[in-house]
Amino acid sequence: MDLEKKGNILNICCIGAGYVGGPTMAVIAKNCKNVKVTVVDVSRERIDAWNDINLQNLPIFEPQLKEIISSCRGKNLFFSTEVSKAISNADIIFICVNTPTKERGLGAGKASNLKWIELCAKQIANFSVGHTLVVEKSTVPVKTAQVLKTILNCNNNNLNNSKKSFSILSNPEFLSEGNAIEDLENPDRILIGGEDENSINLLSSIYENWVDKSKIIKTNLWSSELSKLTANAFLAQRISSINSISALCEKTGADIEQVVEAVGSDKRIGNSFLKPGPGFGGSCFKKDILNLVYLCEFFGLEEVAEYWNSVLKINEWQQDRISKILIEKLFNTLSGKKIAILGFAFKANTNDIRESPAINICNQLINEGAFLKIHDPKVKKEQIEKELKLNNIKENESIDDRNLIDFHNWNIYKSVFDCINGSDCILILTEWEEYKNIEWNDFIECENNTWIFDARLLLDKKKFENSKFNYWKLGS
Repeated sequence: MDLEKKGNILNICCIGAGYVGGPTMAVIAKNCKNVKVTVVDVSRERIDAWNDINLQNLPIFEPQLKEIISSCRGKNLFFSTEVSKAISNADIIFICVNTPTKERGLGAGKASNLKWIELCAKQIANFSVGHTLVVEKSTVPVKTAQVLKTILNCNNNNLNNSKKSFSILSNPEFLSEGNAIEDLENPDRILIGGEDENSINLLSSIYENWVDKSKIIKTNLWSSELSKLTANAFLAQRISSINSISALCEKTGADIEQVVEAVGSDKRIGNSFLKPGPGFGGSCFKKDILNLVYLCEFFGLEEVAEYWNSVLKINEWQQDRISKILIEKLFNTLSGKKIAILGFAFKANTNDIRESPAINICNQLINEGAFLKIHDPKVKKEQIEKELKLNNIKENESIDDRNLIDFHNWNIYKSVFDCINGSDCILILTEWEEYKNIEWNDFIECENNTWIFDARLLLDKKKFENSKFNYWKLGS
């Protein structure tokens, strides 16, 4: 069935104003001037942030995002809490809501919780008009499109409204946070899965405004859904693999950076996602692998499930290993010691801390009695407070003579200098560019033999050969 416009221009509604919906719709609006894009969310706070007049409080930090919002917002890009109105006006609806791992019930701890997908489907069935193209953008399990079909058709039948009809497509995102705009502007591929050729071609025509047709891959629904899970699983597997080798390098005298150069130069392997570190984070990798494990177990593929679960085990082990090395170097006791944590985001150029390795590592250090001095250029203290489940104290408030285990165990610092100066050791957990340029000789309050733990391989080891700092680098 051909989709007829519900106005003079093509109207797109995106449900979900988060890390996927916001940047994706901004890039579509930038490249498709004849399209009206409305991003909706039930969170008034989030929508207000997107509509911030001065663009200083956008809910998401991504390089180049602010400039695109500035050029499109109020012209053909809008942010609103009027969900039902946006749905009723829409020709195409993108579903960009969260699909977290279930916390209880069947599949708890592994399967995806599709409650927000279900809610979206019900709203679309209730408020849509005429024929509507529904696009899965969220990362979902295989066969989620069937769930959408069932809900849309069931609710539509209950409303006795034969004038409504739906086409469903899978169009997963392949964004790398911190590089999302570049990924959207110059994608490796656009994947569209579906059964209705007209709908597939319509969605393809939107992307063709700036993406070469040769990069647009068209598949069936189930291949598209599984491809997203598989891509994330493969990327996570590479990170766990190189991190496992980093531990072997430390035991044998090999250098992980030299190993990466040698291995990555093989064109069959390549060097992408071979950067060792404290483990992968973000909203997708862990969640998607858990979902993959659940699906394999459901279909009786126990060996396959065990294989992918091992990727998660290595990731957790790497974080635990870094914490243990730090504790050992500080004479097996952290009680009352001040540890500077440089970086809390799961990677540079984003303010996202979901599943960040810093969360697990920081909690382990706090449990050992340490006081953490935390710096991150983009992460807000409220985000950190939620993850560490502790109250912060006033910046630079004296912590001497306190029982640190029973009282507050961390503080956030706006200044890198204040964070580092006077610390008993420094741990680099996020590869922010500004940490590369730290003048280490300026820290006169740091004692001789203060440890620097470089878990991101940011610094040059040679700089510390004749300094007062001890330097430990991952994988060396």
